[in-house]
Amino acid sequence: MNQNYPDFTADTELDRVRGWTSDFAEENQRPPTYFIQTFGCQQNDHDSEIAAGILEEMGFAEGTSVDDSELVLFNTCSVRANADERFFGHVGRLKPIKKKTLPVIGVLGCMMEQDLHRDVLFKTFSYVDFALGAGAMELLPAALGDVLYSERKQGTRDLTRKESDPFATGQPVRRVKPHRALITVMTGCNNICSYCIVPYTRGREKSRPYEQIMEEAIGTVRSGAVEIMLLGQNVNSYGNDVRLQGGQAPGFAELIRDISLIESLGIVRFMTSHPKDLSDELIEVIGSYPVIEPHVHLPIQSGSDRILKKMNRKYTAAHFLDRVHRLRDSRPGLTITTDLIVGFPGEDEEDFEATLRVMEEARFDAAFTFLYSPRSGTPAASLYDQGDRDLVQGRFERLVELQNQISLESNRSLLGKTVEVLLDGPSRRDPRILSGRTRDDRLVNVSFDDSTSLQADGTDHVNPYVGSFVRVKIVKAGSFSLEGHADIP
Repeated sequence: MNQNYPDFTADTELDRVRGWTSDFAEENQRPPTYFIQTFGCQQNDHDSEIAAGILEEMGFAEGTSVDDSELVLFNTCSVRANADERFFGHVGRLKPIKKKTLPVIGVLGCMMEQDLHRDVLFKTFSYVDFALGAGAMELLPAALGDVLYSERKQGTRDLTRKESDPFATGQPVRRVKPHRALITVMTGCNNICSYCIVPYTRGREKSRPYEQIMEEAIGTVRSGAVEIMLLGQNVNSYGNDVRLQGGQAPGFAELIRDISLIESLGIVRFMTSHPKDLSDELIEVIGSYPVIEPHVHLPIQSGSDRILKKMNRKYTAAHFLDRVHRLRDSRPGLTITTDLIVGFPGEDEEDFEATLRVMEEARFDAAFTFLYSPRSGTPAASLYDQGDRDLVQGRFERLVELQNQISLESNRSLLGKTVEVLLDGPSRRDPRILSGRTRDDRLVNVSFDDSTSLQADGTDHVNPYVGSFVRVKIVKAGSFSLEGHADIP
């Protein structure tokens, strides 16, 4: 996989923007600040981490809100309609605070890969300064330089058609959680599911060079990362594009095995897996290397073969269940989560009952459940009929009720047991409680004894445990999370 990728650090626009931030800091006795609002998946989260790293490299500092920042970025998602609506609501609220020059407003991500969304942005929100495509962080310095040093005028600078490479080397990253490294292994998708917009926004599959991934993974662990999350629209097909072109490349099974062998790494996670590409080799690796999480997110979408064919998913319910059983046989205790869509065009009661039967057999430990949402530009959108929404809503409620029962049973199986939890940070509802995830990806809220959580002077003593694995005794189970007490010597 000796492919040539541009070196981001060679971008002269970095110094150009640094000049502006230096002048701003000298005049205002503080650096200019940025605020990033991210919508969508973990790939978008990672793109925002790269954007933040680039901005801080150029002299910006992180702001606390839209109102007090000189630069506001929106990283958009197009998978669900509510993400579109939320984005336009947020950007619309910026108009009253937009002065002649500041804040600079930029929009990037999947929505900017679609003509209909760009048209709305350019016509309705002309005070937005620039637009970039999905994964085009490499172009951020050029976009900012153009805005900051050119004549300011109404209209959005459209850089969405400018070529960029998401694998440019040397891009700085500001990790939201220092103990957790999000690492992209591939982008795009070749599956063309009839309901999905991703292939049209992220493009076709493109694998990142193995050497580049390993270098970043080793570097993050040396810098203190305990957890690595490997990202891709379909990680199971990693390397396929290179091999199809006659090159040599490892598959995902080999890649994740090699990462799991990095000294001092606590756990390696990954998502998302496509059922048709989940190989026996990968299942064997998951079962053989303890550092690999005992959890797989395996979206089924529907349990009806008829609907799966209409979705262009390229597997049957029987094949999916075979993968589920093989996974659990290879790694006892492994959890499986999934995605489920209710109300896909043409779904009838028999199709829906088939989904319920698969749920009963697979016993998903958790599921992301969705009412079908038509995405303009996808084949299924033209088949959508909202006339039977009450019927579909009723089916959705039945499906959610069943899954909540199964999830509750799964979580209750841990009551009274002591498990390892990687603590991520304070709970929103109580700063004395920390939240984190088990090795098999269950959410746990963790409390500490008073003597452990607070020092005599009342200062917080729990935070030093963030980013560490802690033994936790589970005392309460719900459908969506667990509660436990930390077992600290």
